[in-house]
Order: sequence, then C-alpha cells, then structure tokens
Amino acid sequence: MRIAVAGGTGLVGGLLVEELRAAGHDPVVLARSTGVDITTGAGLDAALEGAGAVVDVSNVTTTRRGPAEAFFAAGTRHLLEAGRRAGVGHHVVLSIVGVDRVDTGYYAAKRAQERAVLDGDVPATVLRATQFHEFADQLLARIPGPVAVLPRMRVQPVAAREVAAALAALVDGPPAGPAPDLAGPEVHELVDLARRVLAARGSRRPVLPVRLPGQAGRQMAEGALLPTEPGPRGRETFDEWLAALAPARDAR
Repeated sequence: MRIAVAGGTGLVGGLLVEELRAAGHDPVVLARSTGVDITTGAGLDAALEGAGAVVDVSNVTTTRRGPAEAFFAAGTRHLLEAGRRAGVGHHVVLSIVGVDRVDTGYYAAKRAQERAVLDGDVPATVLRATQFHEFADQLLARIPGPVAVLPRMRVQPVAAREVAAALAALVDGPPAGPAPDLAGPEVHELVDLARRVLAARGSRRPVLPVRLPGQAGRQMAEGALLPTEPGPRGRETFDEWLAALAPARDAR
C-alpha cells in the first residue's frame, strides 16, 4: 500500500518510513525537502495520488499557543482535504499522552488537531504516546547557558522506534478512533534523566529543577502526562537507550 508520512524526515517519521518499507509498503515522505508543504497544501494532491493511508507525525518546535495552533490547524486541514480528494481510507495521527490533562498552548493545539481528525471525513486513528527517550537530551540542546533549567515533570519515556512500529501496525489495521495510550516501561523524573544524559556525555553541566508556574506546572510535576489506564507498553528501558548514546561535542 502507498502510505504518505507527514513529517517523514523527523525522528519518528524516519523510523516509521523504515518500518513501512520493511513491511512491504510504499512510503511517501511529505516534507518541504520533498516538495510538499502541508501548511499551505503545496504538492499534496500529487503526493497523495494512489495513497491508501496518511500518517501524520509532523511537529513544530514551539510552546506558544498561536504558532502551534496555526501549524497544526493548517497542516491537518490540508491533509484531510487532500486525503478526501485522493480517496484515502485511513488517517493516522500521533499525539501525546495526557494532552487533555495539561493546559498549555501547545497541548491545546494538539487537542484541536485530535478533534479535527476524529470529526473529519476521512476515517481516523489517534495514537497518544508518552515522551520519547530522546526528550531530555532534546531539551538540554535547546536550553542555552552553563546551567540547564528544566521543569519538574514525571515521565514514562518510550523508544521512538517502538512508537514507529505501533503506528505502522495501526495504519495496517482498520480505523480505530482513539487508540489505547502507548507508554514506556518505567516512570522517571525528567531532571534525573537529564542528569544521566549529561553524565553519559561526560558533561558536568548542572541541572536546576523548577516547577513551571500555574496549573500546568503542577499537573506535569504530579504526573498528568503519565497513562491512567492499561495499554501497550514499550520494552526498551531508558538505561538501554542511554547505553547507546554517543558523547556530545559540548561535554564539559
């Protein structure tokens, strides 16, 4: 089956393309680098020609509600409209565990994306997953300065490859609406993971934990981003992922 992957050049997207190809599918990457812009719709009709399914793992790096809503609203609308014109039978989107329990601008944008997909004309599946093992490392890379100030947050990280495998399995099946939450095997404090990443990289950079202000900060610190019901759990632990982490160039 020809399957279009929005965000197919990202972390999960690249792994998903590998999973789909190994399963005998014909993955098509929807990205600006391949001539497709989901935020404007440019190139979508040609890219979706003959596609049986669309998987949306696209993302935007912002915590601000306005830019996040603009990105997800435009991208989702264009994907759904082009999918309907192309006769796509299944639209799968990746979301976040606890997105309905934490009130931030970015999460509000993801909730709106979920509603648009589930209420759309193309039969859909939404998979919520917890943060990936790479999450702490990604945050550290975005925070400037000699001290890493990170939010207090309880997380249950999952391997990105296991998320990709779950998405590949879902797209092969019938549309399921909201799928059971996917999480990793263990619960951790985010700041502890960040310290372990820095140690693995040979860095002495200190980590300062802070509770984000307001209700959202309290929710994240108390575990609102953890799954609340039974569901699929990844097998790879954070320790196993960390063992393969290469030293960074900025180790101090």
